[in-house]
Amino acid sequence: MPVNGYEQELRSESEYIGDLYARLDAERERVNDAYLETLRGEGRTAMERDEQARLLAKEIKRLHVADSGLCFGRLDSVNGERSYIGRLGIFDEADDYEPLLLDWRAPASRAFYTATGATPEGMRRRRQFHSKGRALVEFTDEAFDGHQTGAVHSDADAALLAAVNAPRGEGMRDIVATIQSEQDEIIRLEHQGVLVIEGGPGTGKTVVALHRAAYLLYTQRERMERSGVLVVGPNPQFLNHIGRVLPSLGESAVVFMTAGDLVPGLRVAADDNPEAARLKGSLEILDFLKQAIADRQRLPETPVPVEIGGVRLHVDAAMAEWARDEARKSGLPHNEARSTFTEILSYVLTERAIGRIGKGWLSRDDKKQWEEMRSTLLKELADSDRFIAALDELWPLLSPRTFLAELYTTAEGPLWRADGSAWTVSDVPLLDELVDLLGPDRSAADSAERESRAEADYATQVLDMLMSRQDSMDDEDHLYATDLLEAHELAFRFQEHDTRDLVERASSDRDWTYRHVVVDEAQELSAMDWRVLMRRCPARSFTVVGDLAQRRSEAGARTWGEMLDPYVPGRWVYRPLSMNYRTPAEIMELAAAVLADFAPDVTPPESVRSCGVRPWSRRVTDIAAAVEEFVRDEAGREGTSIVIGPPGVPGTVPASETKGLEFDAVLVVEPERILADGPRGASELYVALTRATQRLGVLHTGELPPSLAGMLIEAE
Repeated sequence: MPVNGYEQELRSESEYIGDLYARLDAERERVNDAYLETLRGEGRTAMERDEQARLLAKEIKRLHVADSGLCFGRLDSVNGERSYIGRLGIFDEADDYEPLLLDWRAPASRAFYTATGATPEGMRRRRQFHSKGRALVEFTDEAFDGHQTGAVHSDADAALLAAVNAPRGEGMRDIVATIQSEQDEIIRLEHQGVLVIEGGPGTGKTVVALHRAAYLLYTQRERMERSGVLVVGPNPQFLNHIGRVLPSLGESAVVFMTAGDLVPGLRVAADDNPEAARLKGSLEILDFLKQAIADRQRLPETPVPVEIGGVRLHVDAAMAEWARDEARKSGLPHNEARSTFTEILSYVLTERAIGRIGKGWLSRDDKKQWEEMRSTLLKELADSDRFIAALDELWPLLSPRTFLAELYTTAEGPLWRADGSAWTVSDVPLLDELVDLLGPDRSAADSAERESRAEADYATQVLDMLMSRQDSMDDEDHLYATDLLEAHELAFRFQEHDTRDLVERASSDRDWTYRHVVVDEAQELSAMDWRVLMRRCPARSFTVVGDLAQRRSEAGARTWGEMLDPYVPGRWVYRPLSMNYRTPAEIMELAAAVLADFAPDVTPPESVRSCGVRPWSRRVTDIAAAVEEFVRDEAGREGTSIVIGPPGVPGTVPASETKGLEFDAVLVVEPERILADGPRGASELYVALTRATQRLGVLHTGELPPSLAGMLIEAE
């Protein structure tokens, strides 16, 4: 269109988007007023008020994240209809709820991401908006009949290239305005089981998985929000990096964790040596744990004396073996099976005691007196310190942490360590497994039950007291039937309310189950890690993200089937991503040479752009000085930077801590030392080389590895 026509159209679009913001502000004000009114609590019970306030607070948060880039595009159909696409839906209440802005996840929005000149899907034009804050700066048009409009302001790839070339800030950004067709297909895939998304560095697999989670939260709102979504990442830095994406899309029912956070009360980041990690990650460790528990179910080496009813008895090996066999046959976890063990011992001891006490005057025919005596002796036995000590010795109550720590200090080989409780990430699935193998410590559960009964009894006493005082009350102070509360409801008033949101409650509850789980860098997870995650999601609804070529863990996946088939045979699907949106072609060519050395069967992703800057290398004698120079130079530029090197080199970060992250500039230090760690080192060098979006440099003191030699510009 002519330039003056473009300017006129720009003003028209600005007015439309301004009206959308006005409606958004009005909705924010309405919801905020409703929230304040709910807090005043007029005409509501405490429970109703808490629930309503929680829902309104969530809506306030959702409406506020839409401020930047509220509307980012428009679709024009061949029949003249226009649809505006944005972060959330806005409707005209005065016009039968006519959609003024479509949520990007709505079915009617899909053509915005998938329509092409070859397959226009009934569309004539796609318009993409570029805004700063609330102000519309420009737009670009793509006409599906092959003719572009908008003069110099037209480029089908302009929005995408602007996004991938923009300097990186703090954290990953959403791609809601620039989702590509292959990404959209994965985001909206209608599959109820496990979806595996595999792609090389820069293919956008992480952000696609997060947008898929947002899509599922939109299309399955009621089911998903009730249980929430769990996102598992490789390290805290990665979770910080991606943490803004889902909130920016208006979704807050999401819990972020690393594999080291999956047991409440623990935040573990330390790694085991490769051999220990391999052993702990293998399913073979289950037999080791079960045998170790069985070893704590002992028989007495010598009979243990116990006195009840004035009679001295003994717990001998035969009696204990019978009790042990029955307890094991129960199939209950160790701590719960102790009740069976105790019951058998108590039965045998009381039977023997009654036989001695009643010798000559009491027979089994006198059932009533026999049972009365048994009841008395059982109470005495339950209070016997000697009997309780015998139980603790033969069938002790075990806690996961104490048990596993003691196990490590007495183990042999790779599992031994002096400080048994110096937890590693590989220990977390073992601790979680032990919760099920051991079961709860009933002493703690019994204490909680006693407290609950005491609170209910207290509430009942208060209610009785109020009722008894009615005769002395004035008429207006009487408690009428409609005013009375059941005792348990009154007890609720005295209890501390759980006002935590879903994220807080789910994070602290080991037994919480999620509706959907996103697993990033999934190639690093062991078979034992997968057992933990499957327990967290009984519905087996997962989005699994990874790249087998980047696996560094000895316990990690070599194929997806070996990890998933035991749980979801026939219920997992695979979708690859092949386009690299992060790494420019100049840098990807270098990384591909490293990949060809250790994974020749893997095809590297194809870069969608070039940056015009070749990677460089410099041989130095003073690494520290060269690193300082790089940091000074990058400090004066826009964007982010990082220095990656082998362990022990000051001023550098290990490649393993940069997985999933991206930076404008990257300096890789001593690549030959990184490679010295064998296959794991090759994977780490590949990761290090593919973090840069614009500039890559390499420092080395010795010879460059053959895969890099001749491919780097030698810098002075």
